[in-house]
Amino acid sequence: MRRLPLLAALALAGGCGQAPAPAESASHESPRAAASAATPAAVASAATSPAAGTGLARYDGYGDLRLGMDEAAFRAAWQGALDGRVDPAGGCGVLWPRGAARDVGFMFEQGRFVRYDVATAKVAAPGGGAVGMAAARVRALYGRVEAEPHKYEAGASTLRVAAPDGRGALVFETDAQGRIARWRVGLPPAVDYVEGCG
Repeated sequence: MRRLPLLAALALAGGCGQAPAPAESASHESPRAAASAATPAAVASAATSPAAGTGLARYDGYGDLRLGMDEAAFRAAWQGALDGRVDPAGGCGVLWPRGAARDVGFMFEQGRFVRYDVATAKVAAPGGGAVGMAAARVRALYGRVEAEPHKYEAGASTLRVAAPDGRGALVFETDAQGRIARWRVGLPPAVDYVEGCG
C-alpha cells in the first residue's frame, strides 16, 4: 500500500469523532510514523495546502485507512498503537493514535470504520477547508454547501459537502463567530451524528 505522510499530530476531541489530515511530502511513511515525526514547519505546511488530495484527509478515508474497512484491516493499515475501543457488539466506538492529543479520532459502527473527526488547524480537510477558517471561505472553496443551524450551539452552523462519489460527506461545524471549529468525513448516517458516539 502507498503510505502518505502525516504532517500533524493525530487525536480526537472527546465523544466520537475528530481526525486530522495533512499535506503530502516526498516520504512515504505510515500515517502513524509521519505523525510522530511532524515538526512545526511541517504542520504549518499542511495547514496552508488547499488542494484536494494533497494530504492524508480524503473523502474515502484517511491515508491508507478506507471508510468501510473492518477493525482488523484498519489496525493493519495503521501499523501502530491505538487507544480507545471498537464495540464488539457493533455499537459506536472511537480509536485515537496512542500518545497524541485527541484532535483526531476514528469512529467505528457495526465493526466498520465509518468516520474520522478533526479538531485542529494543523490538518486540512479534502479540498482545503480547515479549523479556524471563515465559513464564507469554506463556501467559496466548495461551492455547493448545505448549511443548517447547529443543533446545540446558538449562532453556530453545520456546513455539509457531499463527497464527489456521492457515498459520503464532509461536515464542518462553525462556532458562533462563523469560524470552523471542527470537521469530519464519513459515511451516512455516522457522518451526520452531531454527538459523535454520544
